[in-house]
Formats: sequence, C-alpha cells, structure tokens
Amino acid sequence: MDRTERLLDLVALFLDAREPISWGELREHFPEDYRGISDDAAERKFERDKAELLELGFPLTYIQGDDERRDGYVVDRDAYYLPEVDLTKEELAVLYAAGSAALTSGAFPGRDDLSHALRKIGFFAGDALPTPGVRMELGTEQDGPQLAAHLEQLWSACATRKWVQMSYRSPKRPDLTDRKVDPYGLALRRGIWTLVGYCHLRQGVRTFHVHRIRSLKANTSKPRTPDFEVPAGFSSDDYVASYPWQHRFHPRLEARLRLTGELAGRAATLFPGAEVTPAPEGEGVLVTLGVTFLDGLLRFCMQLGPECRVESPEAGRQGMKDMAARILQKHAPRSEVAA
Repeated sequence: MDRTERLLDLVALFLDAREPISWGELREHFPEDYRGISDDAAERKFERDKAELLELGFPLTYIQGDDERRDGYVVDRDAYYLPEVDLTKEELAVLYAAGSAALTSGAFPGRDDLSHALRKIGFFAGDALPTPGVRMELGTEQDGPQLAAHLEQLWSACATRKWVQMSYRSPKRPDLTDRKVDPYGLALRRGIWTLVGYCHLRQGVRTFHVHRIRSLKANTSKPRTPDFEVPAGFSSDDYVASYPWQHRFHPRLEARLRLTGELAGRAATLFPGAEVTPAPEGEGVLVTLGVTFLDGLLRFCMQLGPECRVESPEAGRQGMKDMAARILQKHAPRSEVAA
C-alpha cells in the first residue's frame, strides 16, 4: 500500500475506534504493511508512520490498560477536534461576507484553506447566509498574478518556518537587493500586504511590502524541518503600522489633540490605544498619543475637519496651519492666485 494511503487509513481507523487499538489488531488491519515482514521491521515501520502522524498534528498516544479499558493506541479527541464555535446567524453571515470579499480580491494568501472554511460555514448555516455583494479592493499598485503567487509562497513559508530568498526593491533606494529572510508573518494594512521577518542582510527584524518583491524562492531542503523559530511574544502589530502616524519614519514624540462636537464621543475609535481625558475647561476631550510620523497624523486630522485641533507639539500646530494654507491656495480662484 502507498504510504500516503496507509497514513490516511490509519487516521480513519483510529478516529472510528471506540476503544484502544492494540498492536496485534493494527497488524491484522494492515497485513501487507505490518505482517509480511519480521516483528522488528514491522514495529520500525509503524514507528515511522506514527512519527509522521504526530508531526502532522495527529495526537496519537499509547495507554496502559486498567479495569475499564485495555492497552492500545488512542487519539486524544480533545486535542484533535476544535471546540464548538457558537456563532449567531448574523455573525456567520458577517464572517462569510468578509471571507468571500477576501477571496474575490484576487490576492489573498491561504485561498484554498479559506475556501474550505467558507464551505463549512455555508454547510452549517444552511439557508441563513445571503449572497454577499462585497468586494475587497487592494488597489492597482498590488494588482496582478505575481502578488497572489508571492503571497501563497510566503503563506506556506510562514506556516512551515522555511527561509526565503528574494529580490526586493526598497522605496528608499532604486536598486534591487537580494535578501534572505526568515518570514515571521504577513499583515494587511490599508490595502498593502507586508511581510515581517528576520533579515539576514540587516541582522534584524524588518518589514517588506510584498508588491515590491521582484523574485521569490523558498528553501526546499528538508521540507519537514523548520529553519527557524518565531520569537516568543512576536506580534506583527509591533512592526506594521495600522495608522498613518505610526509609520516609524522619525523618533517618537507625544502629540495632543482636542476633539469637540461629535468627534469627542468617537475619540477612542478614531485613535485606538491613545489616552482620552475630558478637557479641563469642559470643551470636548484631549487625546494624547505617541507619533512617529507627524505628517501622517496631520493629514488624518485635516480629514476630520474643524472639530479636531492639534494642541501640541508646536511643530504640529504650525504644520496644520501650513497645510490648510496650501489647500486654500490650491483651490483659490485663478484671479486670487495671480494677485
């Protein structure tokens, strides 16, 4: 019997069993594999099969019998099966719509896994799920089959912890550089896919925009052996900016904003993680947050309108005035500009 077929049959046998399966019973179920050879050879063959099942995440173990059950191999079903997910029909619909939007984007890693998950959601939800009219647009900068192919390769490399060799065009310099990277994870922020990993060239954790990767190849030697370990406590949020003011272009500084009117009640949502306190004189709230890209914060504040004002630093206050003046000048009538 083919080894892959044998492993699948072993999984089916153990999952169907209601009591431990002895070594003797295993040899009876697989006479071509475990009985037509010596006892030592059969045991070694099964040990190899068992090791591969364990590596694949199948929790097979041997137990000593007692008065209630006999000796044999069993599956830890609590470790094998996922817990029941108790979601409402509305929550399932939102999850299904989000997953469908990701699939139709044209560039999303783990597409096969996501499709399989959506089929399961659709099966359990029955007729409760509407046909979602949602689409995720990643922008023309990321369009094309190359991005989708690179995302799939990186998704697999992250899962198997294999290093990748890539040719990368940094936004800071025009020439290509060859990088060997241990891929820790992928993050999608505002339509941009970012790879976070250890760069052997720079000797540290770095971020790479996936659409700037020109060529990519994962290490294929020893495919079942990881090349690296992801550091304990690693989070892509520590490296990939979620908001414009979090891009690490400059040293960190503290900024303070004043939100009034309707914006005051939305402060925690608009600036997650920031300190929000009532203004001493009772006009709105004060928002204090760390900033590593002041221009990004100013542009965001400008979009919010006059109910968002920069209190500090002084460079931020002046920056808002200068930005407003440039906008007014750009949209002024031609006669006023000429004058």
